[in-house]
Amino acid sequence: MTLILLLLTIPAACIALSRLFRGARRRSPIAPQLPLGNQKGTVSAIVPTLNEEQRIRPCLEGLREQSEEIREIIVVDSRSQDGTQERVKEAQTQDPRLCLITDPPLPTDWVGRPWALHNGFLHSSPQSEWILGIDADTQPKAGLVSGLLEVARSRDYRDYDVISLSPQFILEFPGEWWLQPALLMTLIYRFESSGVDAQTPERVMANGQCFFCRRSVLEEVGGYTEAKGSFCDDVTLARTIAARGFKVGFLDGRRVLSVRMYEGARETWREWGRSLDLKDASSVAQLWCDLWVLLSVQGLPLPLFLGFLALWGMGYSSVPIAIALGFNGSLILIRWALLFAIAPSYHPPISWLFWLSPLADPLAVLRIFLSAQNKPTQWRGRAYKL
Repeated sequence: MTLILLLLTIPAACIALSRLFRGARRRSPIAPQLPLGNQKGTVSAIVPTLNEEQRIRPCLEGLREQSEEIREIIVVDSRSQDGTQERVKEAQTQDPRLCLITDPPLPTDWVGRPWALHNGFLHSSPQSEWILGIDADTQPKAGLVSGLLEVARSRDYRDYDVISLSPQFILEFPGEWWLQPALLMTLIYRFESSGVDAQTPERVMANGQCFFCRRSVLEEVGGYTEAKGSFCDDVTLARTIAARGFKVGFLDGRRVLSVRMYEGARETWREWGRSLDLKDASSVAQLWCDLWVLLSVQGLPLPLFLGFLALWGMGYSSVPIAIALGFNGSLILIRWALLFAIAPSYHPPISWLFWLSPLADPLAVLRIFLSAQNKPTQWRGRAYKL
């Protein structure tokens, strides 16, 4: 049994470690930049909203602080029942670039977020060269848009057509600090780190919280229609664009973008866990291969290590058990060491529970397996029958 476990998990660990090694050579985080004089009015920002009264103010304030490179800020509201629209109207009095529209009724084959973004894209000015899709729970920092434009035209960054950013996370409650880093680690083990160019379109990673795309590229792929039924529309759209031969980058944006995603561990488990499997953007074979890797390097090492350690203590010593102890112990040490790598992606002060998040790994992997077998039926208060 021990040998079988080793034969199943060692190849998966080799795959994951090869991804981590590439991450060690990733690009530096995007830095905030001063406005570029020749880029005035080249960006249309689109913010999809649904009952975001409690979170949208920092987002709008951050967008208003951007330079005149932003031509317009289009808030596409999906008939919010709270005070979201009132918050937007208040901000409109301080910045004429801000526009509030309501999207048409949601078609049965669309998910709400890509539908709102698609309508914002259709409403945007044809004179804007770039479209910036940005979520209401984000907090853009000064120099974000200038930094994106600088990277997009830089030869050092290979003239990207699409750039999305990993943010700096703002956590507050103890349960979040324990669970959220473990869920984030499921992405790092399965895909390249931010700042590493994916080797094939199906390995492309993206984050729709900040999705910066050439208008001409969106026009060629039909806006957001390719991702209309996807609950991970950002990754689905990015992989579609990459498959068309365009250059897609997923970069570290912690210096220019922060996000407060969910309130507490329960909401993090329920909402974020629904889309982390990325099944809508992956083939069945790719999905289950990734789950095999995830189970082998994140879900099993701690339970297996404790189990084999108990066997060793009871006198069941053998070479396979010794190898299994060393192998799984090494994976646990690597996992704890990765905390130092991802710590800058969290807004200080960092809770002591962050350093105990590897103990939540089996639970995080379980969440991905549960999500992979079920299609969401509700999202942000909406019911779906896709």
